[in-house]
Amino acid sequence: MRLSRVLLGLRGSSAASNGSGGSYSLFGEILDWMLAPLLFLWPISIILTYDVALHIADQPYDQALADQVRALSRQVVTADDGSVSIELSSSASRLLRSDTEDTIYYQIVAPDGHLVAGDTEIPPPEEDLAQNVGHIVFRDADIHGEDLRIATLAMRRETRVEPSHYTLVQVAETRNKRSRLSSRIVSGVLLPQFAIIPLAVLLVWFGLSRGIAPLGGLQARIRERRSGDLSPIAPESVPEEVRPLIVAFNDMMARLDSLLHAQQHFIADAAHQMRTPLAGLKMQIELAASESEPAQMRAAMQRARQGAERAARLINQLLSLARAEASSENVHSFAHVDMAQLVRESVSDCVPLALRKGIDLGVDFASEENGFHLQGNEVLLRELVTNLVDNAIKYTPAGGQVTVALECQWLVLPDTENERLILNVTDNGPGIAAEERGKVFQRFYRVLGNAAEGSGLGLAIVREVAELHGGEVSLHEVAYAAGLRVQVVFPLKPGRQQ
Repeated sequence: MRLSRVLLGLRGSSAASNGSGGSYSLFGEILDWMLAPLLFLWPISIILTYDVALHIADQPYDQALADQVRALSRQVVTADDGSVSIELSSSASRLLRSDTEDTIYYQIVAPDGHLVAGDTEIPPPEEDLAQNVGHIVFRDADIHGEDLRIATLAMRRETRVEPSHYTLVQVAETRNKRSRLSSRIVSGVLLPQFAIIPLAVLLVWFGLSRGIAPLGGLQARIRERRSGDLSPIAPESVPEEVRPLIVAFNDMMARLDSLLHAQQHFIADAAHQMRTPLAGLKMQIELAASESEPAQMRAAMQRARQGAERAARLINQLLSLARAEASSENVHSFAHVDMAQLVRESVSDCVPLALRKGIDLGVDFASEENGFHLQGNEVLLRELVTNLVDNAIKYTPAGGQVTVALECQWLVLPDTENERLILNVTDNGPGIAAEERGKVFQRFYRVLGNAAEGSGLGLAIVREVAELHGGEVSLHEVAYAAGLRVQVVFPLKPGRQQ
């Protein structure tokens, strides 16, 4: 179990009620990262403390052991012929064995290697003591499974026989007193820590709680706001660490406020636009109901049917525009779209309208059809093509011409090379004046003096769908005659499937 979960229990149920059951806790995460290293380092500190305590305990007892070695070495007598003897009184011998806690061993070895006096259990030193003659050397060993601390002194006496050899004096003792002293040192160090560490944990918890208290105040301020209050939060009123989040939050609220205002404006315009065809439809139905002559009644019903078609067309365009705006948040729904097939089907759907006006409607693929592929939303792309072709037919006079062209083009720019798909819809109608071209993409905007039926939403839908797919829409004059060419450019990814 995480330590933070235990500590978070101290905060009470009121704090827990502010989040969901499995929510991510910033408070707990900070606690974990602060306390986990402490709990990890604590065992390491115990081990290091014990090693230091052993070293401290060795110092006084090593000094006492060295004194015993020196005292014993003074009892060694070396004759001129190189023989070694020891003059150890019974009281001195008892002194070596008088320790009640540890077992004492001693040993004197002559230069020729034979034991002069003492215990045979002490192992000889493994290292060469020639460089440490006259100096006491300490080492650790064991006898019968017991750890020993051994002090060794190599003494050299100049004699006529074997002047290069030396006499070895060793005293060893078990480590009982040393272990007991080191344990007391470790206990003296660790016992206060058992009180200090929990206190430190509580102080960390308390300090962290106070440190994040402004976040609770910020939460309360946001909760107290009215549902329609999208005003920004003053960044200077929050801690410095939270300011980037508040700045991003304010930016999001500003974009949301702009979107809500645009939607409100759109709904108001849509309601206004819907009111006119519905009012006309209602009037035509009332007129039809008041007519007694069958011919007049049929004429009124025909006008009512035309009004219903206009209202249905407007509703469908409003729905298409709403769908395009909603899809901007769901770009993951894109799929592989065959644009050649889509254009062919959309143009076929508009053929009856073109035939009624005697318009020559055709398609022109500038390259192989299997190259016209796009990652996108097929429903919205179909709506884009249909709106362009429908607009072109509506604004082209009877007997005119509308051409839908599709081509792939390489666009070479500095440091990059991209392929793009270009859709052109060209007509020989009256065209759009240069000063009006920037306005016709606005919702419900219609060029003055134009008698063709429409809601002013077609090009707005086209631009919304094109931007959703990363494309651009532009209006151009037709070089060889009157008319208008609407161009939509879609960027293509080099790795797309063919």
